[in-house]
Amino acid sequence: MKSVAFKDRVKIYVRAGNGGNGVVAFRREKHVPRGGPDGGDGGHGGSVILRGDPNQDSLLPLYFHPHRKAQHGTDGAGNNKHGRNGKDNILQVPLGTVVKDPETEEIIGEIIEEGEELIIAKGGHGGLGNLRFKSSINQVPSQCKEGTPGEDNAYRIELKLMADVGLVGYPNAGKSTLLAELTEATPKVASYPFTTINPIIGTLMFPNYSRLRIADIPGLIDGASEGVGLGHHFLRHIERSRFLVFVIDMAAQDGRNPAEDYKNLRAELETYNPELAHRPSIVLANKMDEPAAEEHLETFKKETGLDPLLISAGLGEGTNAIKDILYDRFFAKTAE
Repeated sequence: MKSVAFKDRVKIYVRAGNGGNGVVAFRREKHVPRGGPDGGDGGHGGSVILRGDPNQDSLLPLYFHPHRKAQHGTDGAGNNKHGRNGKDNILQVPLGTVVKDPETEEIIGEIIEEGEELIIAKGGHGGLGNLRFKSSINQVPSQCKEGTPGEDNAYRIELKLMADVGLVGYPNAGKSTLLAELTEATPKVASYPFTTINPIIGTLMFPNYSRLRIADIPGLIDGASEGVGLGHHFLRHIERSRFLVFVIDMAAQDGRNPAEDYKNLRAELETYNPELAHRPSIVLANKMDEPAAEEHLETFKKETGLDPLLISAGLGEGTNAIKDILYDRFFAKTAE
């Protein structure tokens, strides 16, 4: 049986708790000659709530348990006792979680910040006991109200990973190897395409304890912006990255053309979301330890007008320069 280690798109069904009923009751003590109404209110139903948690990076818990409920409120009682409120069901989700209507795809809300909450099924209100209906013209009310039902909804939940840096490139360009060099992440690394089939997040730690979240986005293919392969599935995660790192296989393995690869990657991103064309970025010429890399590098420079940073992720060469660039980009101003 195939294991499931990552999920970024699920459908869930949520039901909030019903409000408890108010009750009709009267005081009956012998020492109270004029006992009156004392029926308490029902408790409110619990709500189903999403809460942003930076330690989460997958919707896997919702995938395995898509039906979620909150507790009902309990009924009121005599002696003006109010029913207990139902307990909320709080679901911890990754930052970047998007909630959509499953029929219209309309965005209901998003979770961006740590601790941010979104109520996706509101609990019912508790009903009123007969004490609430006492008035100067109705000293002995015998009516009460039932609690209202909690909301019952279905949603499409999607994840757009919240990463500071997104690694972009074709399959087998060396993104996973680079992520393993820069962070403590342990992505699958092999010499064949599509070893990464799900986005992987790693954290780059600096000596002063500053940190950056880096996402290894699965390799794109031509036509990704129009849904070819898992195009939109992958590109969705790039949208949240504040800085892009283009990883180009300068050794041109698998018969690739590095210059065309870079141009096509830029075109796919811009077609999917024009704003990505203006996202800050750097270009890495990877696998420079390979014999053919120098010749392809000169052609790349002529055709693109770019002077990429030269690295060999497999040997760990050039990775310190990447760290310096990223630190200057994100933290240099705050450190001054």
